[in-house]
Amino acid sequence: MIPVKSSHETNANGSIATGRDCSMGAHAQRWRRELLQAVTDVALLLRLVDVHPSEIETATGDLTELRDFPLRVPRPYIARMRRGDPKDPLLRQVLPTTPETEPAKGYGLDPLDESDAVVDAGLLKKYHGRALIIATGSCAVHCRYCFRRHFAYVDHRQDSSFPSVAALRRDPTIREVILSGGDPLMLTDAHLGRLLAAVGSVDHVERIRIHTRLPVVIPQRVTPALTEILANMRQRVVVVLHFNHPNEIDGDCARSLADLDRFTLLNQSVLLHGVNDDADALFELSERLFDAGVLPYYLHMPDAVAGTAHFDVSERRALALHRQLQARLPGYLVPRLVREVPGGTAKELVVADG
Repeated sequence: MIPVKSSHETNANGSIATGRDCSMGAHAQRWRRELLQAVTDVALLLRLVDVHPSEIETATGDLTELRDFPLRVPRPYIARMRRGDPKDPLLRQVLPTTPETEPAKGYGLDPLDESDAVVDAGLLKKYHGRALIIATGSCAVHCRYCFRRHFAYVDHRQDSSFPSVAALRRDPTIREVILSGGDPLMLTDAHLGRLLAAVGSVDHVERIRIHTRLPVVIPQRVTPALTEILANMRQRVVVVLHFNHPNEIDGDCARSLADLDRFTLLNQSVLLHGVNDDADALFELSERLFDAGVLPYYLHMPDAVAGTAHFDVSERRALALHRQLQARLPGYLVPRLVREVPGGTAKELVVADG
């Protein structure tokens, strides 16, 4: 991910919305302030959660090799971590650790061969009828398991002419557009509105999907201006969220999701060792998501990206957990257990042999 700037300027692609524009109000000021105050120092994070470095075996090593993907975590997310618990599932998702620097067989920089899916700068097409726009390379949080942590965002910058939309316009087979990144909600409301207007002007696009973790880590990002922009789209809007653990859903998150209730809300989780590879946690996550108006959709096997092997969950373990969910939840609350296969025509369901 592109590191967040702590200045009062926006990036060339419109992200890191810390400047003043005509759409800026109290809501916008709040989420931008939270963004600027995100924690980027490991020692400070551990102090805030009352965990001594000696309790985190892997946090005491030399993490200089991670300077291209440093710690970044907003304070509203830190507030949901359990104090004094070095194994807190939210802390584990964001704390840089020395295993990230250790090579692992089968783990690479581009595990999904996304470079082969590039159609034009900022536009990827993996599956029939769908295309993905890299709206920005920036994120509010650096999730340690991120499958795009090594992605060459510099090659996909979007200027005001939106070259990805020009490429999109040339392919009438594309009916659905996915805004991804980075996190598309890192764009200012004004810039996001211009991008959505450009995508919306393409006649053959019928649906727009926005993949985001910002409502999870900074719920205040869901502003009246944002919901108005989405509500004014001609196309059907689907917001795909990324909650991994029930402890991520607090009152602020629930309120922000309620403000998005006019749109289709789906959740995609990643199955992570030491975070949510537990039937009770996954059960509670589905229940809380549905209470908040979100449908559990996917439970992803982790992608084999370099630096993430310590999050791996075996297929046998994943299937056992999924069977437990099927036994405890109604079918519509059981997320599909999937993996992404490089070059595949769709995500692959993970099922038991026979």
